[in-house]
Amino acid sequence: MTMQNTPGGTVTIARRDVARIGYGAMQLERLSHDPDAAASVLRHALDHGVDHIDTAEFYRNGFVNSVIRSVAGVRNDVFVATKIGATPNPGGPLPLRAAQRPEQLRASVEDNLRSLGTDILDLVYLRRMDVGPGLRPEGDQIVPMDDQLATLTALRDEGKIAALGISAVDADGVRHALPAGITAVQNAYSLVDRQFEGMLELCSAEGVAWVPYFPLGGAFPGLAKVTEQPAVLDAATRLGATPSQIGLAWLLQHSPDIALIPGTASIEHLDENLAVASIELDAETLATLDVLEPVGAGEIQWATEV
Repeated sequence: MTMQNTPGGTVTIARRDVARIGYGAMQLERLSHDPDAAASVLRHALDHGVDHIDTAEFYRNGFVNSVIRSVAGVRNDVFVATKIGATPNPGGPLPLRAAQRPEQLRASVEDNLRSLGTDILDLVYLRRMDVGPGLRPEGDQIVPMDDQLATLTALRDEGKIAALGISAVDADGVRHALPAGITAVQNAYSLVDRQFEGMLELCSAEGVAWVPYFPLGGAFPGLAKVTEQPAVLDAATRLGATPSQIGLAWLLQHSPDIALIPGTASIEHLDENLAVASIELDAETLATLDVLEPVGAGEIQWATEV
């Protein structure tokens, strides 16, 4: 397997062509005790063609953004997407709490601008929390999408946001947000969780990038895992790849509008993810995986991360 200058080819997000294999920075939280190690992982990604980073101010209360600022802040060839809709909850029963009200969304944008050290955010996802494992809004956190989009489009008009995305929504939510000019959608989606297949098709038809989180299935009890599927294990053995590489390769070949953001705190694992760019699944393997019936799914335990 050989590395490519642009891992996996490119996909267009917000009128920018970025490598289809990007980097989800949340896992850098695990290196908060060693900022230099965190910076080394991110620098390695950029040095190997990654130019799309996914982050959030609430990842270790700004730590991850500070690493991105130190490593990528002086580069204009890196596309940084962030998300808003939650905030840290120190000492609370869950590490995060919803922050869905318009004034909270505006404050979150300002926090991301400050911690990333920039005057404009390349892409901001509104994490609605309507579907998928994760937090659910309650009380005054149940906010009409129109109110939220009005705030974000105003921030875009003010020059603080370059492009908008939306996350954790159903198909009706995507349709409702399209007139606001959304450029990307983030929902849970993988070989073992294809409930949003129709939404992926909608996004492709509208020229909207699809950026799945949980690309290898559930990281939480009750969610099926790609790496535990017999068909995936067989394919990995035949192709000399790891099961996770098979799951990521399937996503790349399933739709040209999919942009991956697998995360890791390990350079070795990062290289494994980037090597997916040179894995091609043959027609027989694709046909087998396309009709895979997931095993290992059970009662979902709600996640506390968004």
